[in-house]
Order: sequence, then C-alpha cells, then structure tokens
Amino acid sequence: MSHRFNLSRWALEHRALTIFFMVALSLAGVSSYFGLGRSEDPPFTIKQMVVSAVWPGATAPEMQLQVTDKIETKLQELPYFDNVTSYTKPGETVIFVSLRDDVPVKQVPDLWYQVRKKIGDIRGTLPQGVIGPTFNDEYGDTYALIWAFESDGFSNAELKDMVKAARLRLLRTRDVVKADIFGAQDERIYLEFSHAKLAMLGLSVQQILDAVQKQNSVTPAGVVEGTSSRVMVRIDGAPATPEALARIPIDAGGRTLTLGDVAEVTRGYVDPRAFSMRFMGKPVIGLGIVMASGGDITTLGKSLDAEMARIVAELPVGVSVHKVANQPAVVDSSFAEFATSLAEALAIVLAVSFLSLGLRTGIVVALSVPLVLAITFTVMEVMGINFHRISLGALIIALGLLVDDAIIAVEMMLVKLEEGRSRFEAATFAYTSTAFPMLTGTLVTAAGFVPVGFAKSSAGEYTNAIFWVTAIALVVSWFVAVLFTPFIGYRLLPAPKIAHAQGATRHHDPYDTRLYRAFRQVVAWCLTYRWLTIGVTAAAFAGALFAFQFVQKQFFPLANRPELIVDLRLAQQSAYAATDAEVRRFEDWLARSDKVATYVAYIGAGSPRFYLPTVPELRNSNFGQVVVVTKGIAEREALIKELEALFAGDFDAVRARVQRLQNGPPTAYPVMFRVLGPDPQQIRAVAEQVRAVFSANPNTRDVNFDWFEMGKSVRLDIDHAKARALGVNPQDLSNALNTLLSGITVTQFREGDESIDVVARAVAAERLSLDNLDSITVRGANGPVPLSQIARLAPRLEEPILWRRNKETLMTVRAMVADGVQGPDVTAQIDKALAPVRARLPAGYRIDVGGDSEESAKSQGSIFVLMPLMLLLMLGFLMLQLQSFSRVALVLLTAPLGLIGVALFLLAFDAAFGFVSLLGVIALSGMIMRNSVILVDQIDQDIAPAAPPGTRSSRPPCAAPGRSC
Repeated sequence: MSHRFNLSRWALEHRALTIFFMVALSLAGVSSYFGLGRSEDPPFTIKQMVVSAVWPGATAPEMQLQVTDKIETKLQELPYFDNVTSYTKPGETVIFVSLRDDVPVKQVPDLWYQVRKKIGDIRGTLPQGVIGPTFNDEYGDTYALIWAFESDGFSNAELKDMVKAARLRLLRTRDVVKADIFGAQDERIYLEFSHAKLAMLGLSVQQILDAVQKQNSVTPAGVVEGTSSRVMVRIDGAPATPEALARIPIDAGGRTLTLGDVAEVTRGYVDPRAFSMRFMGKPVIGLGIVMASGGDITTLGKSLDAEMARIVAELPVGVSVHKVANQPAVVDSSFAEFATSLAEALAIVLAVSFLSLGLRTGIVVALSVPLVLAITFTVMEVMGINFHRISLGALIIALGLLVDDAIIAVEMMLVKLEEGRSRFEAATFAYTSTAFPMLTGTLVTAAGFVPVGFAKSSAGEYTNAIFWVTAIALVVSWFVAVLFTPFIGYRLLPAPKIAHAQGATRHHDPYDTRLYRAFRQVVAWCLTYRWLTIGVTAAAFAGALFAFQFVQKQFFPLANRPELIVDLRLAQQSAYAATDAEVRRFEDWLARSDKVATYVAYIGAGSPRFYLPTVPELRNSNFGQVVVVTKGIAEREALIKELEALFAGDFDAVRARVQRLQNGPPTAYPVMFRVLGPDPQQIRAVAEQVRAVFSANPNTRDVNFDWFEMGKSVRLDIDHAKARALGVNPQDLSNALNTLLSGITVTQFREGDESIDVVARAVAAERLSLDNLDSITVRGANGPVPLSQIARLAPRLEEPILWRRNKETLMTVRAMVADGVQGPDVTAQIDKALAPVRARLPAGYRIDVGGDSEESAKSQGSIFVLMPLMLLLMLGFLMLQLQSFSRVALVLLTAPLGLIGVALFLLAFDAAFGFVSLLGVIALSGMIMRNSVILVDQIDQDIAPAAPPGTRSSRPPCAAPGRSC
C-alpha cells in the first residue's frame, strides 16, 4: 500500500479524535441551525430612489420643462447611472432614478447621498414657489409584519394616538429598525367662509388670514436681564381650542367682529382624502414593521407577537387588532417545506441504499447527510449566510448531490470487503482510488454555479447564496466522504459473504449478479456497435435542442403563496371618492366569496411593500389596490378565474388587474413595450398601433397604457385692461381662487406633539361646482369684483400626466398574459410582429422592449458573461485530474447530454425553463461530469499495467470480451 498521506487512514488511526470532531461539528451545526437568521428573501438592494417636487399652479408641461428636466439632467451625472424615469402631473413631479445592476451594493448609500448633493447644487435654479425636492431612498423597505387597528366608538384621531403608542413600544423590540403608520387621517381645522358674505361685510380674505396668523404666531417677547438671573417674557396668545380660534377679533371697517362671525370654524380631517386603508371592509389604521438586515424573522415574529398581545390586552374595549401581513408565518412554512424535502431526500437515499446495498450500508450513507448539513450550517454562520428562500433552495439542490460521494465511498468499501480485503484496507482504499476524481467532480460541479454566484446584476445579488451554499455543501460532502464515512463504515459495515468450496474459501464477487450481468451485456453491445450508439446519442441531443424552442421561458417562477393583488385603476383624473366607491363594490363581492380568507384594501395608493418582489404604487387618487388572501393555492387559482369573469362583465369604469406574487426582481407587467419620442400626440398614434399588435396576440390580457387620455381643465381668459382698471392682477387672482377653491394653510394649531394645519377655504356650495365659479368675487383696489367682469371661463383639455425616460417622452404599452404562457415568450412574438410598425416610425421615435423579457435578458446576460470563467475553471480542474486533452474532451462532451431528459420532461409536464430549471441543469451537468471523471479514471486504472496492490486495481476492463468484472 502506498505511504502517501491518506485522510481515511488518518481518521481510523486517530479514532478518538475523529469521534470528537464528529460530535463537536454536529453540535456546532445544531447550534448554527438555531442561531442563523431567518427571512423570506435574501438581503437585496432596490437600486432605485424616488425624488419628488411640488410647484402649485404649474401645468404638466411647465412642470416638466422647468423642474423635471433640470433635475433629470443633473441626475444623469451620477456614477453607475442606468436610467431616470419620471411622471409629471400639474404641479407635481415624481422621478425614479435607477442605478446599474452592476453597482457594488456597499456604494449604494453613498450614491444616494450624491443624489441629494447634486440636486442641492441646482436647487437655486428651480422656479420660485417650488417645494422640495424631497428624497425617498427607503423605497425598497419590506414590512415583515403589518397590523390593522380597527375601532368601534373611537374617532380616527383617538385610534391614531393608540397606534402611535403601540408603535413606540414595538420599536424597542430587538431587530426592529423601522415602524410606520398607514391610513391615519391627518386632522385639519377648517375656516370656511362665503365670498359673498365677505363682500357684504367689506372684508377681504387676506384680512382674515392676517388676523389668524398674528394671533397664533410664536415670536420672542424678550428677556429681562437681572443681576443674578435671566427671566424670559412670554405672551400666551395662541388659541388652545377651535372655539378659542373662533373668538379671534377681526376689524371690519370700524366694527369689531370675531372669526366665528365671518367664517365657520370646524375640526375635521383632510378633505378630500388622499389615502385610506380598510380591512374586511372596515376602516383601519395600519402599523408596519421593518426588520434589521440579518435578523431572524421567526424570532422577531415571536417577540412582536408577545409584545402585541400585551398591547392588545391594554387597549380599551372596542379596539381590535388584525394581522394583515405575516412574513414569519411564510418563513415557518418555507422551513417546513425544507424539512419535508430533507426527509424525502433521506427517505430516497435510504430506500435506494437499503435495496441496492443492504440495511447497514444504507445506514452508513444516511448518517453522512446530517453530518454534512451540520458542518454546512456552521460554515454558513461563519460566512454570514442566513436561512432564506435562496439558501434553503440551494440546500435542497445540494441534497441531491451531497450523497453521491458517500455512496461512492461506501460502495467501494463494500466491494473491497467482498473481494477479501481487511476492514481497515477496505475503509482506506477509496481515498487512494476515487477520492481525487470525486474531488475533481465536486469542484467541477461547484464551478458550474460560479456565474450565479458572481453575476453583477439584481438577479445575481438575489441568488448568489446558491453558489456559496451549494459549493460549501459539496466540498464538505467530499471531506465527510473521505474522513468520517470510512470511519462509520469501518464500525458498521457487515462482514463480507464467504463461500466454501472443496475445503477452500472464496470471497463473493460483488459484480457477479443478475443486474450487473445484464448491464455488462448492454455496455458490451454499445461498444460493439459504437458508431450506432454515438449516432443515436447525437440524434437525441439534436432533437432535444430542437424541442427546446417549444419549451416556455420564464426566468423566475411564481411564488407559492396564497395572496392575490388586485389593482383597480380609474380614469386619470378620477376623484378619490369615485375610486373609493368602486373599491367598496369590489369588497362587497369579496365578502360573499367562500374562497377568501381575508382581504385588505388601499385606496389612493398601493399596499406597503409586504413582499420584496413587488412594485408599490405611489399616491394616486384614481388607484385602489386590494390584497386578497385565499384559503389555499387551489382556491387562489379558482378565484382568479372568477375575478376574470367578474371584471369582464362588470366594473366598466375600472381597469382591473389580478396578479399572483412573483419571485425575483419585480416588474410591473410581464409584457411591456416603450414608445419613445418628442411629441406626445405622435407617441399616442404609434402606441395605438402597438396596442393593435398586442390585441391581435391571443396570449395577451388586459392591454393598456400607463397614460393616454387628456385631462379636463378650465382656463381663465382674463381681460387684462379691465382687470388693471379694477385693481386686480393675475397673481392676486390666482391666490384668491386657490384659497377659495382648494384652500390655503393659514397657520398651525398646536396640540401635544401634533401640529394641525388651519386651512381657509370657501364654503362647499361655492367651491365644489364649476357652475358658480364665474360669480365668485375677488378683492380689487376699490372693492369686490365679480370674476365674470374680468375673465371668461374656457374649458380646455391638457396633459394630465407625462411620463419620460432619460428625458424622452415615454408611453408604455403593457399587458398581462394568459395562464400557462410566459411573458418572455409573448414578448418575443409581439416583438417580431412589430417589425412593420417599426419600419414606418418617423425619425426620432422608437419602440423598446421592457417587462419580464428585459429583466430576464439582464439577469441572463450577467450570468452568461461569466460562462468563460466557469469553463476555464472546469477545464482547469479536469486537466489537473486527467492530464489529457482527449479525456477532458470526453468528459465535457457528456455534460450537455442531460438536456435530452430535461427537454423531454419540461415538455411532458408543460413546465417553463427558468432560473430553477437552469440550476437543475447545472447540477445535473456537474453530476454527469463527476461520474464521467470517476469512470474515466477507473478505466485508466483498469487498463494500466499491473501496479502494486492498493495503488492500481488489477482488474481487467469490465467490458472486455471474456473478462469477468
């Protein structure tokens, strides 16, 4: 036997140390299993920031030219800049700045600081009256838990105080980094007056505003400097109640009136409302919790549940709390699924091992699996890799790979025992014979995951744990196979079978069985007719490549969760009240469904991000969203069909969309095409042609635009000569109309830690209808002037919203897809059909691909760019082991043959080829190459000249005619 260092021999010679390491590593693994952080998704950086600004009174084109354009131009100077997308409404702009996928994650916070700095540099160039810009770089925050507080008999303000108190207590919980409140109505104090009444009293709106501001102002009254101390002088004039506010005196032409005499002072809430939240049809206030990065979501969930139970116990009767988003429960379910997969893998390994190798041999193989997992958990904890969707998936993939080395080692031990070797020799033989081919195969398999682990993209960041966890598990499985498995086999493997004949003993030949004899005949036939075998294999491989064009493509699969997200979108300028009415109708329908467990509605904006791969909808009065939790996956699919039928026959004023939750980086729609150019009207014409192509495709559903219709407006055509003669200028007129119609914040009413805006506006009869607009009176130099004397009302249509991408006007045509069809496949069909439309485009216009296809292309591109590195590593490992170009080529040629079975079964089960399938193909290719390396190495040993025992097998080639294996 060779005297080279042999790990298996070392383990057997140092048995106490080996047992110690096995026990210590097992205990460390158990500790790591319970100590590793747990979350639904891996840490993932949303490389997008929201910049917004307000310029009251500006039209959408004015806002775009004077504000949006300047900000976008400056943002394009940002390092790692990818694109800037914006939408501009009258008086408002919202800009999404996106970084390139390859930006290092650690640089993202500094880049967001650079955004603030660069915009600060141009703040002075923005028009007067612009409010902001403001910044939101926490757009990617995911709320681990969301509670809904419902009250019966308490006002919204009282309930808000209770939620604020609960928020303060939950913030003290370990691993809670942020807690936000949703759906609470901000209070207002309204001063509502009639312009006609003010005109009769000879008062102007400005007189009222001045009186309130002066009475409620906080200004210093001085300090008395004494010889030994300083005494502050205070004037307590601020009203403490709305009633005190109504008693503020006002001078009306020599008469003293109170504010209550000329205006109605009421306390209420923001009107019209901008956002609200309802749970099961009842108004609620939401409270969402964000977990610190690296935290354990299950531990956090238990801590928060315990604290919330104490909070609920202290709440008054009539206040109830409901959990509407529960990520800890989802993670617990994922762990249950992982445990089930682990049990299934162990059961399969045991069944195969017991049936083929025997009971005690199967036990040796089965014991290696938890040992490998324990060591893997320990290394994961050291490297900071927590349990989440991706790492658990990697462990499930690794389960199918990590048993191979143990099976090979145990089977080799059993064979050598049956050949007559001693138990010690049998246990140490595998290391000298197959250990290094196994290691090469292990490294080749791990190298196959290199593109996934090092891809510089959002998908790469999301999935890189697959490489690390799989590589760790594979390398650990090799060490266990050559270090601990021989020791376990030495103690547990059965004694070999010995036959007695004519007074001599003859050891059992393990290959002299019916199965091996049949297999030998098949191999011999294939070698005899080798060219036919090669031809059939090549034809099958070519057929698999041809069949792949019929396999559906989807990079990330659907999430296995029961939620549905239903979007309800009205016409662009629809009021909040109209949206609320449609959402209430839909809630009434859901309340009658037996497939729904719970539902929560958000009106005026989308749901907070409760699941990482979603795209939250920002504030928009024409938008409502309902998150429906069904009773199970089967109920979810059945409900989708019912909802499609519902929206096809009802809800004519609503464009509805029903979505399942997706995995991977989020996209708004699976099929999206961007129409870009300078003129909105020409873009509309091109977009109509694109929509026609969409509609002609039978696989598209809910074809729509992100904007299209024009918005209503009323323009005042002022007679400037008459206005000047009456002492009215356009600025005063705009301010007066804004105050009367929309209201203006006069001051703030201070109550505890709340600052409540005091808003002055006209009474409802004068501000909620266009019919009486021309009768409104404004203050002129010589008294009140009816608006009809100086201006004529002219109805107009204007752009209610303008979208841009990298400073080009943009309209997106988008669609959902039919069930069983993948977005990239439909995108490819439409892209081909758009060729005639593209050929007729005017100069300066183009149509770009977006949606799932664009994201998949980015993800796959970042992976494919690392394919040369993967091949280089594979070739390097194979060449170190085989040291022959022909043998390396032979092993590599076997790797893609797994596609024959992949294509066949994907088509048979109508499954999509996506990210998970790609991982399976990589793992399968690695297994094939590993077995090929071991086989080629064994063949080399078998055909080599006889070598000293223990270094080379003296067995002849198994398939040689007349030879016995």
